[in-house]
Amino acid sequence: MSIFISGSLAYDRIMNFPGKFSDHILPDKIHILNVCFLIDRLEEKRGGTAGNIAYSLALLGEKPTILATVGKDFDRYEEVLTGLGLPQDGIRKMDDQFTAGAYITTDQSDNQITGFNPAAMSHPCGYQFNGVTPENDLAIVSPGNLQDMVELPRKFRSMGMRYIFDPGQQITALTGDSMLECINGAHMLVSNDYELEMIMKATGRTKAELLTMTDYIITTLGENGSRIDNGEPVMVGIARPRQVLDPTGAGDAFRAGLLKGLTDGLDVAGAAKIGATCASFCVEHYGTQEHSFTPEEFKARHQAAFGA
Repeated sequence: MSIFISGSLAYDRIMNFPGKFSDHILPDKIHILNVCFLIDRLEEKRGGTAGNIAYSLALLGEKPTILATVGKDFDRYEEVLTGLGLPQDGIRKMDDQFTAGAYITTDQSDNQITGFNPAAMSHPCGYQFNGVTPENDLAIVSPGNLQDMVELPRKFRSMGMRYIFDPGQQITALTGDSMLECINGAHMLVSNDYELEMIMKATGRTKAELLTMTDYIITTLGENGSRIDNGEPVMVGIARPRQVLDPTGAGDAFRAGLLKGLTDGLDVAGAAKIGATCASFCVEHYGTQEHSFTPEEFKARHQAAFGA
């Protein structure tokens, strides 16, 4: 079974400001704002929804195909993907663009100012799916290029390939009608609880109505685990991490484990438990692709949490 991951590949440039934004922003002058923050640290991390999901899937022994568009500065990211043994035939390179980037400045009060440059992500991946076996394969459409997010679900439905729709950060950029079209025929709709509310508001549909369009709705609930809706709701707990340093990326790690479980033939609850264990390793580190585990470590934590 092949796994296809549509989404973003991006660099996260994380900067620290050793002060408070509020000390340098004058409320009565906000209409002519012009400030400069001298940062004391800059870190570059690999990110993007497709990259994060693929990274954790590689740790789980899978070799998914990433469907994304990158730019002329992708070489550092490319080296890591190559080291993980991940195929790159689904990654389109634009020599006149930069790879998408998030520029995040955090002050001492954990306030953040972020700028995001989609750059190469503004272009669709253009993947042709030659030689695939859609009845055996699995795909996820995660936040990335908007054209891909709308057109790939159509492609997967016409091919007869199961897919997960995960609109995430692009919910506000998609129209309600577009989301409904993507959800209709999906194997799963996956989101966190806040995003689900946004989806229902944008589409004008209740959860019950959305469930008539997709096989499952999975809602992640942070430290409270996840909920599976398809008839009687099923709650899935968490695997306990050693520490929680950064919850960023936990959702992508969960999706990786979910995909792994489905690929291995587990039922949806069993697959969600794999997702929960995978997410527990991610939150122990700063950054979305900094975690690692051996098969033995993963098995021990999974058994401790779920006994299976």
